[in-house]
Amino acid sequence: MAKKILVTGGTGYIGSHTVVELQESGYNVIIVDNLSNSSIDVLDNIEKISGIKPAFENFDLADKDKTEDFFARTPGIEAIIHFAASKAVGESVEKPLLYYRNNLVSLMNILECQIKFKVLNIVFSSSCTVYGQPEILPVTEQTPRKDAESPYGNTKRVNEDILNDTIAANSQLNAIALRYFNPVGAHPSALIGELPLGIPNNLVPFITQTAAGLRGELKVFGDDYDTPDGSAIRDYINVVDLAKAHVVSIKRLLTSKNKASYEVFNLGTGNGYSVLEMVNGFEKVTGIKLNYKIVARRAGDIEKIWANTTFANKELGWKAEKGLEETLLSAWNWEKNVRGIK
Repeated sequence: MAKKILVTGGTGYIGSHTVVELQESGYNVIIVDNLSNSSIDVLDNIEKISGIKPAFENFDLADKDKTEDFFARTPGIEAIIHFAASKAVGESVEKPLLYYRNNLVSLMNILECQIKFKVLNIVFSSSCTVYGQPEILPVTEQTPRKDAESPYGNTKRVNEDILNDTIAANSQLNAIALRYFNPVGAHPSALIGELPLGIPNNLVPFITQTAAGLRGELKVFGDDYDTPDGSAIRDYINVVDLAKAHVVSIKRLLTSKNKASYEVFNLGTGNGYSVLEMVNGFEKVTGIKLNYKIVARRAGDIEKIWANTTFANKELGWKAEKGLEETLLSAWNWEKNVRGIK
């Protein structure tokens, strides 16, 4: 019988791609999402790709009563992948209480239910933001965490602490925290991808929306960083590669291959690209000239970061495989499909 996996935030960007990979690997998926930054239509597109429409429930995991009710009537969950969280750096600076309430309370509710209903395994969606601006690059899993540059980053750091402390106090529980670098791109079918509600906070959807004519111009936040071209540098990982790492992590937990009850892995490519390199890369693969403007730095942004992926590659047997050009083209194909552009 297929093992049942709960995916919170499963209609979101990374969540939907992970649901596809889980289903294609034979898992029985149930999604919980409050649709605060996603659309119910994603379920139909997941079905078109995988042939299976996942079970779905719409509620807010920060609501303790609804969360407990869900677990009480949903027996047999073997593991959880917890994506559900607010994730925009800039918005978190403006609305810190929203981020602390949503991101911290939802995880605490889930962990309390895991203990009560004996759901023993969880994969947590963390972020390289826990490293702040590191002094030494690339960052390894042993790189010291720093004070976060934004409330969003701080929620990831605090959530890791909540997770670690809870696992230490409950010997039956196991957790893997995956520290993502910058997920980009879309499924090769162009049926699911990154579709933020309102103005995008991430670079690639802003690039594709500008190319599609939805945005008048792309804002490049800062050209005075200590980088070769002055723009900020990130490690951009294809979302399908990222999704596959979650399937590997679930298998690791369910087969007891984990070396410790709480493990942490960096998920990136090991390469850093600047914002302007991303702009130029997109123009090269699509032949579309982007209208962009250099503006002031954005609050909460760090200067440069990329991953050392050696530990994840060795321990998980996983590696990011898709290149930047393929990834940027997949993002553009998704945008064209969504907007009906030929």
